[in-house]
Amino acid sequence: MTMTKEERVLRVINGQDVDYLPSQITFSDRTRDAEITAALGIGPDELDDYLENHIHITLCAHDKTLFYRNDREAMARLKEMGFCGTDWENKVVYDSWGMGIVVGSDGFFTCFAPLSKTATPEMAEHMPPDVNRQVLFQDIDDAVANYNIPDMTRPGLFDEMKQELDELSGDFLVMPSGYFGTYERSYALMGFQNFMTNLVANPRAVHALMDKVTEYRVEYAKKVVEMGFKVAHHGDDLGTQTGVLFSHDMFREFVLPRIKQAWQPYNDAGIPIIMHSCGCLTEFIPDLLEIGLRVLEPVQPCMDLAYLKREFGKDLVFWGGIETQNILPFGTPEQVKELARQTIRTLGKGGGHIIGPSQEVMNDVPIANIKALVETIVEERQTVLGL
Repeated sequence: MTMTKEERVLRVINGQDVDYLPSQITFSDRTRDAEITAALGIGPDELDDYLENHIHITLCAHDKTLFYRNDREAMARLKEMGFCGTDWENKVVYDSWGMGIVVGSDGFFTCFAPLSKTATPEMAEHMPPDVNRQVLFQDIDDAVANYNIPDMTRPGLFDEMKQELDELSGDFLVMPSGYFGTYERSYALMGFQNFMTNLVANPRAVHALMDKVTEYRVEYAKKVVEMGFKVAHHGDDLGTQTGVLFSHDMFREFVLPRIKQAWQPYNDAGIPIIMHSCGCLTEFIPDLLEIGLRVLEPVQPCMDLAYLKREFGKDLVFWGGIETQNILPFGTPEQVKELARQTIRTLGKGGGHIIGPSQEVMNDVPIANIKALVETIVEERQTVLGL
């Protein structure tokens, strides 16, 4: 049975037989590819093949600032097109929402919330054109009322997404990024502490802001469907390492209805939905399954992996699971192999698993451990189907 990478992933998602389980390893800093390929002794265009990657994540121009913050040439192009602003002196770039992102970081870190009333006139000068400058200096109710979501008609917004979908489909399953969904984008605009406080102190402002963000996500979803993507993606980190971020009542009041609304175009089109959420969100999985969740990513082992497979394995595909906080960066290659082997056999037994780490691979992971991870994936990905 010969399959393309795209077919293999889609068959796993649809609960069909495959020749072996697909896998995906993504690095947190996109500017490190040349360094990593040199250390692995492979060519500059061979990294995805070496890593056995099956999925290509594509981004609209509104999202590229977040992921390519360390690439000055990419930021210059986006700035010229009106999708970002740069302040290299202070090591900050601003995306189309007005959110500030730290330059030079391994993972991505937000450092400025445009509705937090902490802006200076100098900061406003660096903002991209879609940001309404007056909201930077207003109290929260006025700021939310006057805030405009980024322009969905700006030329070039979806050009690279469509190009990559057309050129890479088959060789990879091309997935449209949905990171920073409804809740995450809302707290990034208001500031995390302000957002969490206002859930109680000023819920009207939170509802109003989340409605605007959801409006954007719905329009984005319609565009994803129109372009012909075969999967959908949504990102909202709902958990910590020990549990969920909200009470169930708050989740069902503020978050769940808006995720459901954002997913409606996907559900109407019959497109399977992949959701990114870090942390322990076991409590919320039944609610998310009810509104259309099909694949959970990156499945962190702060959750009981055996319990997840046992309780939800018939309805849910697990992407990830191989712990990245202790063994992968600090263990020996043999420890990495054993960790990967155990995880694949737990989540991948009989299928339903896209093998991968439980988070993007950070700069502290040795090359020897990356090699050990890839070797174990290749060793286990077919055997585990018959367990």
